[in-house]
Formats: sequence, structure tokens, C-alpha cells
Amino acid sequence: MIDRRSFLVMGLIAGVPGVPPLSAPYGEPFTLGVACGDPSPDGFVLWTRLAPVPLAEDGHGGMPPVPVPVYWEVATDPACARVVRRGSEDAVHEWAHTVHAEVGGLEPGREYWYRFKAGPYISPIGRAVTAPAPGSPVAVLTLAVTSCANYQHGHFTAYTRVAQEHPHLVLHLGDYIYEHGKGEAPCPGGNVREHEGAEATSLTDYRRRHALYKTDPDLRAAHAAAPWVPIMDDHEVRNNWTSLLSAARREAAFRAYYEHMPLRRASIPKGPVIRLYRRLRWGSLATLHLLDTRQYRDRPVCGTGFKECPESEAPDRTITGTEQERWLLEGFRESKAQWDIIGQQVFFGQRTKYPGPEKVVRQDAWDGYSGSRTRVTRGWLDAGVRNAIVLTGDVHSHWAGDLALDYDDEDSPLVGTELAVTSVTSGGDGHDHDHARDALLDTNPHLQFHLRRRGYLLLRVEPTSVRADFKILRRVSTPGAPALTAAGFTVADRLPGLVRQT
Repeated sequence: MIDRRSFLVMGLIAGVPGVPPLSAPYGEPFTLGVACGDPSPDGFVLWTRLAPVPLAEDGHGGMPPVPVPVYWEVATDPACARVVRRGSEDAVHEWAHTVHAEVGGLEPGREYWYRFKAGPYISPIGRAVTAPAPGSPVAVLTLAVTSCANYQHGHFTAYTRVAQEHPHLVLHLGDYIYEHGKGEAPCPGGNVREHEGAEATSLTDYRRRHALYKTDPDLRAAHAAAPWVPIMDDHEVRNNWTSLLSAARREAAFRAYYEHMPLRRASIPKGPVIRLYRRLRWGSLATLHLLDTRQYRDRPVCGTGFKECPESEAPDRTITGTEQERWLLEGFRESKAQWDIIGQQVFFGQRTKYPGPEKVVRQDAWDGYSGSRTRVTRGWLDAGVRNAIVLTGDVHSHWAGDLALDYDDEDSPLVGTELAVTSVTSGGDGHDHDHARDALLDTNPHLQFHLRRRGYLLLRVEPTSVRADFKILRRVSTPGAPALTAAGFTVADRLPGLVRQT
């Protein structure tokens, strides 16, 4: 821990008489990197956190309880020589000395670069992108999709490979951190590295866990490479948590999540509630609808867990809550985009199995909320959405499937596409064949592809089609694996249905 006197010597508090601008022996404060997110046509939000001692036991990163001015610059060149916007924010103790600067007044549809300054220290430089002007024609959107990065289960090489793709956006569909304590929920092949301490339950715990993850250079590289659009799933709080979880734990987890994500002020948590569902528009090409399928769902029907239940026990319940569902359907009606892309956490299409004569469904998926799925699907059909694509995390495998309105009717027309991204590391290296899940391809003919490897999903969205490349890394137990394309699919404009390319 750095005391106040030592911190003053670091020269980070501006305007203190007699403080020489000396470098300190404690190290620079930008140890957790930089990030930007949620771009609009005129700007984006910039993020950093001052943490000279990232894993300090009190969760404050080695910072004393005093505000520190942090200056930011946005430039039109990678060296940040041609600055076009600058400003400052106070990093305060109450919010773990994090910075969320909402920048405006920029040109639409172009690259920018940014950095921060605190006292004599200058942060790494990050790349940002503004969204195209509303309704403007757009030739392409490159979108990297990630999910489920368990620090204990492997190296985050996939994040560096994402950075090397130079995407316009990185969409993270949840499980950015894992709450497990050291050695808990181990990887099948043994943990590659370990969390520090016990299971995260308090604000201090969650802050330290987020800080640990952001000490990873691969993760920092992905944040610096492109704007992120993050959404939460369950492990940011607790595995398969429901509304039965204590308000105090939810409040702690939500606060730490906001503190460490490039989110706008609209997502500042209010006690045990955080508003994360939101919408981004990319000119006339695409609208991204980001959903929260965890916070507002009805409780499971099979006890308090998410067991597989007979289909008859999955009544007409909600996974989004009434208000969010209304917001989503309104967004479909207002959308004039060529592609409506729905980013959310759990499997959307039917993925049932028949262990006996009776069909069973997984409750921690839209199968357990079939009424919600039908209303959402009918919503985009009734609104005349031109093309609907659902992006899914959570499942630790790559999946590709067609979406139907009625999965029990062989003649039901296709109405959209689901692309599920595998994990960054969760589950370890994985393997090419999983017979239990491959059997699901036989009983769910609308599913086209499955692979249990680690990696990410790369989408190239164009006016005439969407190309989806399922990227894999054959190992995460050691660092540095190359990214390979395991399969590629396209979806043509106004022609729902996957076409395999590789």
C-alpha cells in the first residue's frame, strides 16, 4: 500500500506546492491498461483505472483516499500527435479511482486514438472508432465476439488474436471474470494458473478479481485494439445466480463490474440493479440490440437450479422481464437496418434432447422460457425486420444453427440465424469431438455445426451477406497458439439459412 506522503512524491496530485515532478519507485499507475466502448456517431466512452499496486488487499489498487485529476486526449493519429479533443476527470476513491470519460464532438465513422495522463505518467495508447452517421450507407462492419474467460483454465491468447483482427468492435457476451476461489471449479485437465484468495463475494473481492484479470497482457491488448461492447452473464456475480441471491452481493458485483468496464453513465448501478441492455446503431447497415437475460428472468421451475426439466414443466415465463421485452420489440419496429443483431448470453434456439420417450429442455436457456422466445421471434417478424441474427455466449462451444418459429413443425420457415461463440479459456483446451453434444445435432436438425474448442467468432457484416468465421486455438494450456478458422458460414440478405463455406 502506498501512503499519502509517498503518493504526493509521485507527483500525481496536481497543484500541491513543493511537490517535485519525480517518478516514484512504486511503478506507474496505468497497470490495468486502457479501454473504450459503446461508440456513437460523435464519440465513445474512455476508461482507465489508477492502480500502482493492482492486487492491494483493500481493493483500492495501492491508491490513497484522495481524488486525482486524470487528463485524456483523443487524436487522429496513432502517436497521439494531432489532438482534437482533450479533457479531464477526477478519479475518486469511492469508485476505485476509475475513469469513465464520455467524449463527444467527433466525426462519425472514423478511427481515433486516445491516451490518459496523471501527473508525470502517460498511459498506453488505445484505438477507438466512432459509429457511422445515422442512416448512412456502410460497406462493412467487422465484429469480434468473445465470451467466458476463466483465468484459471488457460491463457488469454485468444484476446491477442482478436486484437490482431483489427475489428471495428469487440462484443463480449459475458463471464468476463469468474468468481471462484483459488482451486475451485478446476479445469478438467488441471488449472493452468490460479485465482488469488477465496470466492469473490464482497466489493473488495470483486475489485481485486477484476484487477487480476486486467493484469493479463492479452486482455489489455484486446481492450486497446478496438471499442468494446460488454454485457454481463452470471460469473461476474455467481454461477447461475437468480433473484434469490442477496442484494448486498449483487450490489458489490455490479459496482465492480461498472468500475472496470468502458460503460456509459447510464449503466451506473443503483444498489442491486444495473441497466445493461442497450442499443447501438451502425449507419444503415446494422443495429445491435444488447440483452440482459440474467437479471430480470423468472426463477427456474425445477427447484432453485437450472436442471433439465420435462418440456411440460417449462411454462410461459419471461427471461428478459416485461420492460426489457417491450424495449426490444419497440427497437425491432423502429429499426431500418439491413441486419438486426441480438447479442445475449444463453442458447436461443431449440436444443432439446430425448434421454427417454419424453423431451427435456435446459432451463438456463431460452428453451426454458419458450413463451419469451416466441414473443421475441414473432416481434421481429411482425416488425418486418429484414435480417435477424442472434449471437450467444455461455456454452463453451462453437455452435451454428438456423432459427424457426415452430421447431416441432418441419414445414415452419426459417426466420433467422444463431451463432454461439465458444469460450476464451473456460473448459481448458477442449477437443474436436463431443459425442453427447454431437447427438444434439441429430435430434435438432436445424443445428448445423458444433465444436468444443476455445477461441472467438469473427463476423464480417456487409449489405449483401454476413460471413461468420469460427476461430479456434488448439491449446490454451500454453500461451501463443495461432488462431485457425475451423468453419465459415454465410447468411445472404433476405435469405435466412446458413450456407457453409469452409
